[in-house]
Amino acid sequence: MEFDVGLNGRGDLAARIYRQLLDAILDGRLRPGERLPPTREMATRLGVSRNTVTVAYDRLTAEGFLVGKTGAGTYVCPRHHIHQRPRAAPPGRGLRPRPLWETLVREAVPVSAGKIPTRYDFRFGIPDPALFPLETWRRMVARELRRANVGAPGYADPAGHPGLRAAIARYVGVSRSVRAGADDVLITQGAQQALDLIGRVLIEPGDLVAIEEPGYRAARLLFQSLGARVAAVPVDEEGLDVAAVPDGARLIYVTPSHQFPLGTPMSVSRRAALLTWAARHDAVIVEDDYDSEYRFEGRPLEPLQSLDACGRVIYVGSFSKTLLPTLRLGFLIAPASLQPALRTARQLTDWHGDPTTQGALAAFIDEGLLSRHIRKATQEYAARRAAIIATLHTRFPGVLTPIPSAAGLHLCALPAPGATVDFDTVVSRARDSGLAINSIAPFYAGHPQPGLILGYGLIHPDNIDKGLALLADSFPP
Repeated sequence: MEFDVGLNGRGDLAARIYRQLLDAILDGRLRPGERLPPTREMATRLGVSRNTVTVAYDRLTAEGFLVGKTGAGTYVCPRHHIHQRPRAAPPGRGLRPRPLWETLVREAVPVSAGKIPTRYDFRFGIPDPALFPLETWRRMVARELRRANVGAPGYADPAGHPGLRAAIARYVGVSRSVRAGADDVLITQGAQQALDLIGRVLIEPGDLVAIEEPGYRAARLLFQSLGARVAAVPVDEEGLDVAAVPDGARLIYVTPSHQFPLGTPMSVSRRAALLTWAARHDAVIVEDDYDSEYRFEGRPLEPLQSLDACGRVIYVGSFSKTLLPTLRLGFLIAPASLQPALRTARQLTDWHGDPTTQGALAAFIDEGLLSRHIRKATQEYAARRAAIIATLHTRFPGVLTPIPSAAGLHLCALPAPGATVDFDTVVSRARDSGLAINSIAPFYAGHPQPGLILGYGLIHPDNIDKGLALLADSFPP
């Protein structure tokens, strides 16, 4: 049979030969017991070195697809099942996950692989990749890869790169008044892993966890996956209604700086009340400060962590909104009594993250490049946010009312008083018109309320008015 290994293309030629031979074996073009050409002959046919063909043959032999016979040559393994083997995992009939997971699969946050092909992208929580200083970041990573410690034997510290832990402690101390030293910081693969580690360390099956309503759905599903009973606590214009937190809650998850998804900050009085409640009920507060770096007006309120006198707050941060979600870098800052267990949980989960990326981020922070990037991005997002608010007022009077919000990468718009709109239909029509936008309804655990979430991380300023015009056309007449 003939092969084409694509000599004009890039890639490992031995791997290309291996894949083509494997495909031929699996689909029956090479039959069980059939003799392959000698490596020298095959190399001559393909115009490659004999060693290249030998590598491909050796790999197939090691995997049981070929068998060598001394003095006779190399043959396709005579086991009849090889050419019939499906190119997929077996169905696993009779194997089922725990019933809880079947529910979680249905409710899980949809994952968008790649770029959504639309000019009018109002998805929330994603920063503009065009603003990311890619060339600078490449230099930082290249510099880390040249360091001698890349080839150091053994595993790294589960708590993370020491330079990055120190850099984060200094950064959040200055920018957010968070009280922490380098030893208090644990690096994670984004905020979601931080929440997972916290849940593993603190939650017993059946424990009660309180979460904002509406709130971050991925956190709710995560705590449910760990066996917790999740209670939805209503949010009003001052933030979480502390009086509605049920007695017996072991953990309270909040986003006080920029409530997700509504965007309102938690008032000072509510912050004090929540800390008092946690101390009285022996509960832990998880403070997710996910995107408050982008602040457009006013001074930020002190985080719960800096107001906490009893050591009840675990502070969670992420670089997914300030840099890129694909970097998967976040952190948590916990009271000293929880740090050994959290560090061990990280080690048992995936041991540690990528020291090269973490080292690059440490330099990026220490050289002032993160602060510079955030200042530049904030100016850009402020202009987009202002344009969206102005257009909402002009195009949707009496229909939509934007919720006041001073920070973040999105804002919410709720129905104006007296307006009745089927937002599921609006969102569906908008998507059919090439507009990417989200309803607020999925972020309610109980009774969904109507409204829209308008992100401005991905929408180009020139497309804001046109995109909202498409949205207006999606409303019923």
